Amino acid sequence: MGAAPEVLEQHLIDPEICIRCNTCEEACPVNAITHDSRNYVVDPAICKQCMACVPPCPTGAIDNWRMMLKSAAYPLSAQFEWDELPPEVPLPEGVAAEAAAVIEEAAAPAVAAPDAQGFETAVTATSFGATVPPWSAAHAYTNLYGPKNPTTATVVGNYRVTDAGTESDTHHIVLDFGPMPFPVLEGQSIGILPPGVDERGKPHVARQYSIASPRNGERPGYNNLSLTVKRVTVDHDGQPVRGVCSNYLCDLKKGDTVKVIGPFGASFLMPNHPRSNIVMICTGTGSAPMRAMTEYRRRLRGKFEGGKLMLFFGARTQKELPYFGPLMNLPRDFIDVNFAFSRAPDSPKRYVQDVMRERAADLAALLKDGDTFVYVCGLKSMEEGVLAALREVATQAGVQWEELAGRLKREGRLHLETY
Repeated sequence: MGAAPEVLEQHLIDPEICIRCNTCEEACPVNAITHDSRNYVVDPAICKQCMACVPPCPTGAIDNWRMMLKSAAYPLSAQFEWDELPPEVPLPEGVAAEAAAVIEEAAAPAVAAPDAQGFETAVTATSFGATVPPWSAAHAYTNLYGPKNPTTATVVGNYRVTDAGTESDTHHIVLDFGPMPFPVLEGQSIGILPPGVDERGKPHVARQYSIASPRNGERPGYNNLSLTVKRVTVDHDGQPVRGVCSNYLCDLKKGDTVKVIGPFGASFLMPNHPRSNIVMICTGTGSAPMRAMTEYRRRLRGKFEGGKLMLFFGARTQKELPYFGPLMNLPRDFIDVNFAFSRAPDSPKRYVQDVMRERAADLAALLKDGDTFVYVCGLKSMEEGVLAALREVATQAGVQWEELAGRLKREGRLHLETY
């Protein structure tokens, strides 16, 4: 008898559900996940089925598996072309049972070995981020509307929130859902389906935007929410480009309608218990979830004795910092606001991590408190510096950082959302 054909349980990403947030690619420890301008895909020759990418995915698009003959595994070139997952292909008769037994025996997830203190050794910056919500977070509804059944929202406001004339053209956009239920929590996001087709003639895929308003609406008591959107005119390399969805959103007028999917996200959520402290670290449009959390706490002020709020907010200049005016009007005994400007005239460059070090004593006191929750949101380039600053602040305060970071992750108290 010849040897049984080799099989594998191929890991696939559903392109219909995926919102291209890059979370899976960042979480993969072996670089098995990659993407082009349209799809995120998994290389079957590299994937170790460690499952590191599954918990962070906000939509569940990552959680798809197909038992395949190894010789028939879908290559990356095929996956890049998909608009939806292909139908399952049954294994040849007599192979399925044997293959299932082999895969079940071999598919125990690989985990990082604990060190002497009993916590996972971090090998990348993203391994510090929690994939579970705070214990007291409200229940999050997710995936109520998908690309095949989007809901419609009406634009009821579109306001620029950075000074005119600056390079950062950032807008505060308010969407109203009318009678259609669309429950959201602070820290969640939605997907916007821009009209038109891409260079291949395919409908544009959804773009993800964090919600900038609290759970009871931008306007309290109404079924609405807000977004913070920066008009994209250059790519990460500084080359001219016109962002499809950001320009579409920034150009919307009052009364226009948009197609919306979601909501997404079940871990980057704020704690609900009153005495919780919230440390928020952000740049640019990463301020959206921080604004939502701050506004919700502001509306509750006076109803209970809330914990401390501490904000570190970075931008190139004061004029390019979204919501600068409203932030300056918040009472100092309500929120501890710290700005960092990297291109301020006649001033040295200062980034959020620099200001965190300047406030090390107060930040360390909060890190030692078991009721403190830390949120980081903004450009990917800020993540390494912020984590290094947290490590330094903890170490100077006599706290072993790796042990603290492991505890923060397990308890859903350190959340990273960078892009």
